[in-house]
Amino acid sequence: MFMLDTESGLIAEARQVQSPNCDDRPPDCVPTLIVVHGISLPPGDYGGPWIDQLFCNCLDVSAHSYFEEIADSCVSAHFLVRRDGELVQYVPVTRRAWHAGESSYAGQSGCNDFSIGIELEGEDETPYEEAQYHCLATLIMTLRQTVASLATADIVGHSDIAPGRKTDPGTAFDWRALESLLTVET
Repeated sequence: MFMLDTESGLIAEARQVQSPNCDDRPPDCVPTLIVVHGISLPPGDYGGPWIDQLFCNCLDVSAHSYFEEIADSCVSAHFLVRRDGELVQYVPVTRRAWHAGESSYAGQSGCNDFSIGIELEGEDETPYEEAQYHCLATLIMTLRQTVASLATADIVGHSDIAPGRKTDPGTAFDWRALESLLTVET
């Protein structure tokens, strides 16, 4: 388990990178959904500073031609799990991260309002690393055991809440492996 400070919404073990791309949740709205994403910048490239820069609105567009397409994006997530299992936190769980975009789940639109967004460094067709699954499972268990509204939260992919618009975390994401780890941890 990680150590989550419920007042600050921060996980002690995570590398903290504060993103401005967040705001307060609507009144009386709490997180009840966990959304798994996949991201690599540029596509298929891992380990660089680009995700941090994107989420902090300081992406160096001269570094790669792809960055020009996303330069004006104001996006973030609560967490990123790097290929080596490093956990990065951009937004406290007590706030709304801008990760889902136009989305809906179980008849409710605007998933950013009621979800926690977790990015995995990767892409749809490339298998994710074992270290990522272990970190992700530990993070989910921490959230479920520490944030009352997430105790029985559904876990979905970005593609589930924005079908036709998003495909991540992709076909390479092993939902059974995650479920197995969550079962072992319980």
